Amino acid sequence: MQQESARRSNRDRTEATRADLVAAARKLFTEKSYAETGTPEIVTAAGVTRGALYHHFADKQALFAAVVEQEAQAVAQEIDRASPPSLEARDALIAGSDAYLAAMRVPGRTRLLLLDGPAVLGRAAMDAIDDRHGNRSLREGLVAAMRANRMTRLPAEALTALLASAFDRAALAIEAGASAEDYRAVLMALIDGLSPGRPQAPGPARTR
Repeated sequence: MQQESARRSNRDRTEATRADLVAAARKLFTEKSYAETGTPEIVTAAGVTRGALYHHFADKQALFAAVVEQEAQAVAQEIDRASPPSLEARDALIAGSDAYLAAMRVPGRTRLLLLDGPAVLGRAAMDAIDDRHGNRSLREGLVAAMRANRMTRLPAEALTALLASAFDRAALAIEAGASAEDYRAVLMALIDGLSPGRPQAPGPARTR
């Protein structure tokens, strides 16, 4: 029992140190940018040693990847919370879309996910993160709408990629001061424009 308690205590300390590093890095990366932030600043802000940093992360880029992953996961959680399975397919897509735009207005998020993320980690790594989180939520919503015959059946991967790009562009524009209402109206029109013009025979969504 004592050994189990000690292991739990060590694990809790390890997780707390990692969380402190990620939180400190997020603040500095959004305030100063990835390039302008040094590891000495991060460990000072986190209140840990340089050795602790390198125990958890291979380098600054690995720490940045953890920050980006956490942000992407937070966005996906907001989307999933807003679009439960109980919603009708189209309503879930609309609610998820609104949740994405709202989630991306958290200060620093567009910079981390849409600007510095691809620049620092590379497009392939960023796509993999997106596919685990926000794009996964979007893909599931699109497939559900196609299976319910509320959307024209199209290749799900291509449709997800193109719509995700449109949403990302809207988030960047809104961050820069553009009208959120205007961009939302266009995005909703895009979704509704994918609705079939006439009833379709039931059939599987094209997931590839």
